[in-house]
Amino acid sequence: MVTKNADQMKALALKLFEINAFKFGDFKMKVGINSPVYFDLRVIVSYPDVMKTVSELLVAHIKELQLSSKHVCGVPYTALPLATIVSVQQHTPMLVRRKEAKDYGTKKLIEGIYHAGDTCLIVEDVVTSGSSILDTVRDLKSEGIVCTDAVVVVDREQGGVANIAKHGVRMHSLFTLSFLLNTLHEEGRIERETVDAVAKYIAAVQINSDGSFVGGDKPHEAANEFSRTKLTYESRANLAKSPLAKRLFNLMATKKTNLCLAADLTKADAILDMADKCGPYICLLKTHVDIVEDFTESFIVNLKALSARHNFLLLEDRKFADIGNTVALQYGKGIYKISDWADLVTAHTLPGRSIVQGLKAALDGNDVAKERGVFLLAEMSANGNLIDEKYKENSNKIATEGGDVDFVTGVVCQSTGCFAFPGLIQLTPGVKIDESVDKLGQQYNTPEHVIKERGADIGVVGRGILQAANVEKAALTYSDRLWAAYEERVAK
Repeated sequence: MVTKNADQMKALALKLFEINAFKFGDFKMKVGINSPVYFDLRVIVSYPDVMKTVSELLVAHIKELQLSSKHVCGVPYTALPLATIVSVQQHTPMLVRRKEAKDYGTKKLIEGIYHAGDTCLIVEDVVTSGSSILDTVRDLKSEGIVCTDAVVVVDREQGGVANIAKHGVRMHSLFTLSFLLNTLHEEGRIERETVDAVAKYIAAVQINSDGSFVGGDKPHEAANEFSRTKLTYESRANLAKSPLAKRLFNLMATKKTNLCLAADLTKADAILDMADKCGPYICLLKTHVDIVEDFTESFIVNLKALSARHNFLLLEDRKFADIGNTVALQYGKGIYKISDWADLVTAHTLPGRSIVQGLKAALDGNDVAKERGVFLLAEMSANGNLIDEKYKENSNKIATEGGDVDFVTGVVCQSTGCFAFPGLIQLTPGVKIDESVDKLGQQYNTPEHVIKERGADIGVVGRGILQAANVEKAALTYSDRLWAAYEERVAK
């Protein structure tokens, strides 16, 4: 790894984390097992300053190591932009390796001007087993090109260096995974248990270049202790991209409650009374402001006062689902002015990424800085709903990719597998101590089931509390059972 430019290296490590170039969660790897950390350096093409920094460090590294070659070749496809910049800055001719030969024209695998005996430096973004580098080396060697060195941005430390060395190629990395993790820990972005969990995974899962595991099949049995359902709220707060998610994680941890009360009542005083009685036991109060028959501005003033007094956040369950411009108006204008008082809102992902962009646009230019967020609806608890797997997959992409992830606090869903990123919060409605289905198709599950089996971080309770003879006692009961289920989940 590069030994100089230490400050620049650390700054780049933090920037890569901020732009979501590497993520923590539960990710399927090319070799067929899951990993607690995933690198997606493709995103840096959207950040010219990051591209510039990475390429400059690669060039500096090449000079420091005194690596000279006739050509440079990027491993397809993520490393191609980096190899291009290195080629230009080094004034070194570039070769392009195709993953498959064309079935027309020259049908060449290697594009560029070269001769047998020429040397070539390989450029790669991330290395796990090293198999992608070896594939590129193989195709170059078939054309008589000599490859002895490869420079990479990130070495995951899972066997890549040794694997490619067996084929006469030395690997030189800007970053190791250990350096990145320790930098994030030193800067307060992740906790020590995160570093230790990933280190334990790396030690257990060393991979040969053919995709097999060092020591046989035993690493297949290595538990991924970095699954979001096994991490504490405090740990996940450090991984969250959304300021509201950080705040809510810490609120739950401090207050020791993961209960959301669905105050689906039609009278303002009834909602305020319920909020006051149940406030000490909840982290969120969920409203449907458009069903309040006697709505006034004073109702909002009093609701916000109760929120501050009892330390819970306000979630307006508006389920926005229109085009961006309309959503911006619905959120910020009208008689309810939701963006002025609701910490969080809900939205369908049916319109695509524009739903998040529209909500954010409503806050632009506002004189009062607001910390706001959205829960994206990826699954519903209603029996017979039309949401399918493709919809859930696309909802997950909107929640975890792109430039608006800092506004997405979590996902409304019913299952553990709906998303993997531990910095998001799973909100699951339909919680009731006596499991049932109401006459309108609402399905209910116990607190223990939604937390331990379905992966919920926050359970939403409505009628189980609202219709109780003693609402305060009911709220306490639900709060205790939901929290106990969470503690059991992370203790396993």
